[in-house]
Amino acid sequence: MYSNQKPVSKLKHQTTVKRFLSPLLLISIISISACSSDDQFVGSTEEFIYNEAVDALRTNAFSAAIANFQQLEALFPFGQYAAQAQIELVYAYYRAGEAESARAAADRFIRLYPDDENVDYAYYMKGLAFYMEDASILARFLPTDPSKRDPGNARESFTDFAQLITRFPNSPYATDARARMIYLRNLLADYEIHVADFYIERQAFLSALNRARYVVENYQEAPAVPRAMEIMTEMYLRLGLNDLADSNLAILTENYPESGQLNENGEFIVSTQITDPSFLYSVTFGLLGSNKRDTPLAPSRRPESIDTAFGFQLPTQAQVEEKRSLLNILTLGMIGNSGAQKTQEENNEDETTEN
Repeated sequence: MYSNQKPVSKLKHQTTVKRFLSPLLLISIISISACSSDDQFVGSTEEFIYNEAVDALRTNAFSAAIANFQQLEALFPFGQYAAQAQIELVYAYYRAGEAESARAAADRFIRLYPDDENVDYAYYMKGLAFYMEDASILARFLPTDPSKRDPGNARESFTDFAQLITRFPNSPYATDARARMIYLRNLLADYEIHVADFYIERQAFLSALNRARYVVENYQEAPAVPRAMEIMTEMYLRLGLNDLADSNLAILTENYPESGQLNENGEFIVSTQITDPSFLYSVTFGLLGSNKRDTPLAPSRRPESIDTAFGFQLPTQAQVEEKRSLLNILTLGMIGNSGAQKTQEENNEDETTEN
């Protein structure tokens, strides 16, 4: 009697062949699909391919539009739709969220078609690509300050919009570019102020002065200018440059009399403490250590002079911070001297009582 079952060795051989052929079959199918995708417009007219790309763009199929415009360029690099396809490609990249590709395509269009009627649009799209790139997905849901992020893209965008306005002042895109430049100017000025404050906290007064001066010299109408003038005045004072402090204070008083660092008499109020978190303060989340450091003016105090226009006022009731006791530190502030701040008058009373 013959069995209908196939020999085991033969079954193993067929299984091995199937396992070997399956990947090859899959690769062949993918290769054929890719070739058919690349050759789908072979024999088509330039107008047909362009219309297909535009239809994809109108239906927000940006990846398909990009592929079609690229295929059009490959098949008809010098055709009648070549220039238009290039500028449409810039927009397709922009809508697809590919900022770098959009800028590269815009640069290529400007280089190839410098006299084209759409070259101003290319400059506009260059600026807009990086302008919109800062609106990250995280920023859409969380309140973030864009002035505290890397300003590289903002500077590039500002430069691109400036080129558009300089070269094409009557362009229909010039008005919108100017409005965006104002926003970018304020953003860049705020960034410099953040950096200046960072340097102040670390007592790098010269670096803080340079950042503030850059704001005054380059972003004159930005809302951050008054703060920059305040920083300059205090940094000149801390560096002992009294004449420059006089001149800067005169400008601050005349142009920004409502500055928060001017008292009712127009005198400049100097900050006597600089935030400087210690390592212990940072690692214990403020439970131990201190985040304040007394920073005297350079060289110590500004000498009074009747022939100077500059005056400054130290905060009244100056507070002195006592050191925390070891017992207070070990008990996490529950027992012992907590190092609470005392006013100068309280210290004087303590001294009088001791005497």
